[in-house]
Amino acid sequence: MSSTPPQQSPRLRAAVGALPGYLPGRPAPVGPGGASYKISSNENPYPPLPAVLEVVQRAAAELNRYPDMGSADLVAALAEHLDVPAARVVPGTGSVGVLGSVLQAVCEAGDEVVFAWRSFEAYPIVVGLSGATPVPVPLDAAGRHDLGAMADAITERTRLVLVCTPNNPTGPVVGAQELEAFLARVPRDVLVVVDEAYLEFVRDPTAADGLAAHRAHPNVMVLRTFSKAHGLAGLRVGYAVAHEPVAEALRRTAVPFGVSGIAQLAAVASLQQADALLERVDAIVDERERVAAELARQGWRIPRSEANFVYLPVGSSTPDLVAACAEAGLSVRGYGGDGVRATVGDAAADDVLLEVCGTFLRTWSPDRVG
Repeated sequence: MSSTPPQQSPRLRAAVGALPGYLPGRPAPVGPGGASYKISSNENPYPPLPAVLEVVQRAAAELNRYPDMGSADLVAALAEHLDVPAARVVPGTGSVGVLGSVLQAVCEAGDEVVFAWRSFEAYPIVVGLSGATPVPVPLDAAGRHDLGAMADAITERTRLVLVCTPNNPTGPVVGAQELEAFLARVPRDVLVVVDEAYLEFVRDPTAADGLAAHRAHPNVMVLRTFSKAHGLAGLRVGYAVAHEPVAEALRRTAVPFGVSGIAQLAAVASLQQADALLERVDAIVDERERVAAELARQGWRIPRSEANFVYLPVGSSTPDLVAACAEAGLSVRGYGGDGVRATVGDAAADDVLLEVCGTFLRTWSPDRVG
């Protein structure tokens, strides 16, 4: 009697099994009275600007056509907007997609990538996929990059350093002077990526300017996105500004036709609506300040956020606060045993968040916050 041979699965890279999975923001639960707010993904609460929506609707009639692979109109618009040579601008499928191209262009197995932790969750994933070794460096007690420790972590195997400012999920920026002091310690053959996904929300006059650092240093590039302030998260379009040798390498490692035609047109239209966009961003910043001030009044000590979210460092009580928010109809982002991030901008959702936080703090020792 013949036996059925054992089933054999295709061989996969060992590195894939070891990767942490990226967890998207959870859908909003339904709370008392039908309240339901998703504030877990740092999405812009506003719908697309009318001029952008009009362009998108017209472009939908040409979905049967491939987009311009070089995103020429978007590159030209960004070059003019940023006052940089067009040869330095490389669009991609969100800043994460561009970052993936960076890793493909720069790193091989055994190379090291230094970044702060906790920071953007995609960092260890894209680093691991490239075969490189992640070198996470703990944030300081205020939730800020410890650039001195990051410089100390650089070795002869380091090929890339990631600097997220404002830092996601904690919110603080890297200062201009401290970034310059850090760059003075970084070898010239190590690429430094300044990730400015939340740049438009920054109001701190001492904050680093990634473009200024890029212009001053041939080993500095900038990552930005249209997902946050521009409110185009669903279209997946971001870009890099890099010196020509790096920019050319990014174009070679990018996914062909990665930026859809609709995304290109929407991004250009959004750049042309600077005043209307700034109005919305200012409103979100004002709401952030209101939420932060009320949390401080309640007794919370939280990192200074310059993004469109606040971070509550509740440590091992993170699951408890996530659950309390869910009971009130809020989905927030919990980070293991570190803390909770909540997007701001929707005043109704923020009021519920503040009510939950006030109640939570009354049953939780304030000296464990911050």
